[in-house]
Amino acid sequence: MSEIVDLDHVRLADRPLAVCDVDDVVLEFLTPFESYLTSLGHRLVPRSYRLHGNIVSALDEAPLADPLVSKLILDFFEAQEDWQVPFGDAVSSLKRIGENADVVFLTAMPPRYTEMRRRLLDRLDLTFPLLATESPKGPVIERLHAGRALPVAFIDDMAHNHVSVADAVPDCLLVHLMPASEMHRHAPKPGPHVVQASDWADAEGHILRHFGHR
Repeated sequence: MSEIVDLDHVRLADRPLAVCDVDDVVLEFLTPFESYLTSLGHRLVPRSYRLHGNIVSALDEAPLADPLVSKLILDFFEAQEDWQVPFGDAVSSLKRIGENADVVFLTAMPPRYTEMRRRLLDRLDLTFPLLATESPKGPVIERLHAGRALPVAFIDDMAHNHVSVADAVPDCLLVHLMPASEMHRHAPKPGPHVVQASDWADAEGHILRHFGHR
């Protein structure tokens, strides 16, 4: 069963809403995770768009067992403050968007790592509210936006998250933004109703136009 996401600390003003994923959208994930794996004697082989089955021992190229891969991902979330850096121009773009709209981070990770991510985002002066959940994102945004007659946008690198949000909040602008890595070339493509952004400047333009600016 999906956990109930606590929205009590999020206070929205009477203006548009931009909901933004974090890993490989606001903060680099894949590149620092690869460096983290290297530090432990492993490496990532981008044969498909998944981590399980594609992380191998640098000694003998043997794939790591799925439980170990899961543990490595969680250990990386624990250590994220030492490894993750901003993705592209995320910081400056989000600050400009935040001048015209409320911004909320919706990150897909176990909620117990919220404190580490909060400190990291605050260090970058990205003090917007943060929600961490492993639940589908669409229903969370539906609750957050609550049917307000104001524009809403969603930025994410995962096609299935755009499907979830499209089903729950049909009038939401969906913006697909992701790194140009070898692994991401294997990623499922979102549908034609999703705007493809080449970088943060492109994403920012689409979002601000949707909000009635520029």
